[in-house]
Amino acid sequence: MRFIVLRWFAGGRLFSAAVATVLACTGGFAAAATTPRYGGTLLVELHAPSLVLDPVKWKIGAPEYAASAQIASVVFDRLLTLDRFGRFQPALATEWSHDAGWRRWQFSLRSGVLFSDGSPLSTADVAGALQELLAEGSPGKAVVTAAGTHVVVQFPSAVPDLLEQLASQRYFIYRRAADGALLGTGPFFVKEFTPAPSGTTIARYRLAASEHCWAGRPFVDALDVNVGVPVLRQLFDLQLGKADVVEVSPDLVRRAAQENLRVWASAPVSLYALQVGADTASPGKGGAAQLASAKVGLGEALSLALDRATMANVLLQRQAEPAASFLPQWLSGYAFIFSSASTMGMGNNVARAKEISGPLFAGASGPAVASPTPLRLRIDAGGDLAKLIAERVAINARQAGIPVQVQPHSLTRDASSGNAASGEKTAETAGLRLVSWRYSSLSARAELDAMVATLQIDKAADEKEKSVEDAEQLYARERRLISERELIPLVVMPEYIGLGAEVRDWMPERWAEWHLADVWLDGKRTAGSSAGAQR
Repeated sequence: MRFIVLRWFAGGRLFSAAVATVLACTGGFAAAATTPRYGGTLLVELHAPSLVLDPVKWKIGAPEYAASAQIASVVFDRLLTLDRFGRFQPALATEWSHDAGWRRWQFSLRSGVLFSDGSPLSTADVAGALQELLAEGSPGKAVVTAAGTHVVVQFPSAVPDLLEQLASQRYFIYRRAADGALLGTGPFFVKEFTPAPSGTTIARYRLAASEHCWAGRPFVDALDVNVGVPVLRQLFDLQLGKADVVEVSPDLVRRAAQENLRVWASAPVSLYALQVGADTASPGKGGAAQLASAKVGLGEALSLALDRATMANVLLQRQAEPAASFLPQWLSGYAFIFSSASTMGMGNNVARAKEISGPLFAGASGPAVASPTPLRLRIDAGGDLAKLIAERVAINARQAGIPVQVQPHSLTRDASSGNAASGEKTAETAGLRLVSWRYSSLSARAELDAMVATLQIDKAADEKEKSVEDAEQLYARERRLISERELIPLVVMPEYIGLGAEVRDWMPERWAEWHLADVWLDGKRTAGSSAGAQR
């Protein structure tokens, strides 16, 4: 099978739609004739309760760290970036090279780069940050050394996708102070933090423009980032002009459109999936032992029973897409192969699901078990959307003769400590988990490796399979993982961002990385502000 390696163009219609959306969000072609203005404060509201600006502390794939990564991208820089056309662009590194075996990489650093406090960036700073991050990252076991104006990264095995990894995820460059605080070279720095007042949930971070940024001063003077803001309040604040950039929950996108609010959508960046057999406790009544020993059959029955199209089009109001693979099309370039309803039994087929699930709930002599113990479905993904999806999973499963009971969020939260809301230990007959995954790497291999390691769904993989170097090998591995039915993809959805009327030049990457330093405000709040340095 031949694969198209330029996967950035694999979703042509999606890319065209994204371009059209960007033009609409910048005010169309008429806005391009307006001269950008300096000054003002960009007001950003996020649902996350707090920001974690230390990349080492991020858990790859965890949706709760997406907001932290967006703000970290204006505090820190990476060695290089990737533009929307799939071309690598210099950032802190101006040149890079590698040996014939893709094991030894060398980066030449940009001269004259300063941290936000005015101190110079050194190769030792870069080497120290990369060593910390690569110690836990996808490549692993890297040795990073500083040599003059160069930084050398040595791996024990080939890492041909290192550039994609360093241009994304958590691979920012920073200097760690003795107290653990981080300094960055980005266009903004954290000036102050105001904790949430008593009885409220909303805290504020103020980021000020850095006069030392090597790429030039950002257009706005400051970013006010409010965290812990409920999604509905964000929409109201956007309507009232109290916020410029807000997160829009998928179930509120249609409402925002009816209110004539500007909403930008990324490519699909979040996956919801059902994990089978994640927690298996002592078998209870009614055939739980058979279910525990037949995880693959159970996974196949569930996969056939699940109506992904209804989840995406009805439940999520067409703000999501049915998912048949772990990696999205824009990242892997081959997801369309799995999308066919006939591929690997991914289509909705309740009758076939009943045939498979029937024997799983039958006794040794054949008759069906009376009142089988339901499978408990834990909601590990946060938010109301996860609850809606979990309830739909339970309905589809029951239609196929598979009893599933959604475990309340309070029980899910306490399950890790062995305590239910009542304080008693819960006994789960067979574990089902609804999980969410936020894509963060531009390397398809690194993303799949991180997903497999975090969710522990491929314990039998050998090192040779993990070191895949081309799309065909990666496709073969993902196909095998999907066939094992331990993780069943459900839906993927974009990130939706609401924009105020004064926001101009909102042009993020379609994989949902913002460029807040390029945004400027066209309105009263920039009047009287200092022009600042030219970019």
